[in-house]
Amino acid sequence: MDLAELWNRATAVQPLPDPGLVLLAGVVALVLVGAPATWPRVRLGVTVVHEAGHAVVAVLVGRRLQGIRLHADTSGVTVSRGRPTGPGMVATIAAGYLAPAAVGVGAALLLAGGRGVLMLWLTLLLLAALLVWVRNWYGVLTLVGLGAGVGLLTWYADPEVQALVAYLVAWLLLLAAPRPVLELLRQGRRISPSSDPGQLARLTRVPAPAWCVLMLLANLAGLALGAITLAPDLLARV
Repeated sequence: MDLAELWNRATAVQPLPDPGLVLLAGVVALVLVGAPATWPRVRLGVTVVHEAGHAVVAVLVGRRLQGIRLHADTSGVTVSRGRPTGPGMVATIAAGYLAPAAVGVGAALLLAGGRGVLMLWLTLLLLAALLVWVRNWYGVLTLVGLGAGVGLLTWYADPEVQALVAYLVAWLLLLAAPRPVLELLRQGRRISPSSDPGQLARLTRVPAPAWCVLMLLANLAGLALGAITLAPDLLARV
């Protein structure tokens, strides 16, 4: 397969799936996010997007990206160099908890336009780009495993299976985005100074719980927008 054929395959418009399939993907995603047994695995994927958010915004505001680490406890760290204060640093830190919902909305827009395969290919490119910056073996293995799964899916799976997985990924990002912020809010005043809201509080003098509320509202808005985009007909019947 030459590059032109590969490009045509990636950018081809697919028919929109049956609304029942979209609903099924959303229900499965909700179960995966809510179940204690599956949440850690979902959260690891959310962490990948979280750290990607830090990394992308760090580069956009002119900081020097040093590396990314992913850990078995589903936490992660992104290190960049530049001014330790100022709007660029605030944007870089804030981007982490906002990234999953933002990427979920972007995925929903692609799916609504029949670009599910393109969405999967873009996911593969994101994983490949992150792999360059990962600095620990667990992170490397995580990204390679995810990339291999997405690559095999885009190459060998039937279009119906690709569509189901693409919608499942979009729903997972949208539904999972608020949960880590809610977990932080439950800590109240015990939010760690080293957490993203804790660092934002130090930089802006806005309390960490207030930052958590702002992030939660943004994630809920992203969930609403993504849901309307993914399943407009279903929501119209409610």
